[in-house]
Amino acid sequence: MIEDELGFEDKIWKTFLRRHWKISIVFLIAIIAVIIGAILVFLWFAGDAQATGLVPATLDLWTMGYLITFLLYLLLWEFLLVVIPVIVVVAAVYFLWWRRLPEWEREEYKRENLFFGRSSRRSNAGNGITFLVNVLFVLKVYIDGNWNVPFADWTFDYLVESYVFALVLVLVIFGIPAILGVTWWVRREM
Repeated sequence: MIEDELGFEDKIWKTFLRRHWKISIVFLIAIIAVIIGAILVFLWFAGDAQATGLVPATLDLWTMGYLITFLLYLLLWEFLLVVIPVIVVVAAVYFLWWRRLPEWEREEYKRENLFFGRSSRRSNAGNGITFLVNVLFVLKVYIDGNWNVPFADWTFDYLVESYVFALVLVLVIFGIPAILGVTWWVRREM
């Protein structure tokens, strides 16, 4: 059955590429341009951040405060210079190209999940947990008073112990309710 589904998806992609090869080339060029643009914005901001003193030029002087500040400003500039223009272009493509396709063709692509595929919850399950572990790690560094301590002064043991602490805290946060829920369910069933 999986082979049938994969074969059918390949067929709908081949049909799309055969019908709309010009716009497919435009999409490919646009994706490459967005990736190059994001890399150029990153390189520009990294150089500018060092030149303006936002962050130290040598990594051994970086602190958690510098790292978080750098990442927040980087996300802001990437959003302003890459994401917003991409949203505008995608909206323009939608209104200028997608809306001009015949209704039967749009319905065919929607029915076969060409652009609007279903993502499985299983494939996206770990993203929230990883984010939470990293947030708890940053909070532990702040609470320990190591926010403005250069990374060069950290010991490897401190880094490992802080990450393990954050991981155990996440396991406790989700584990206790899970154990209570399973216990309640087992008692109810028996």
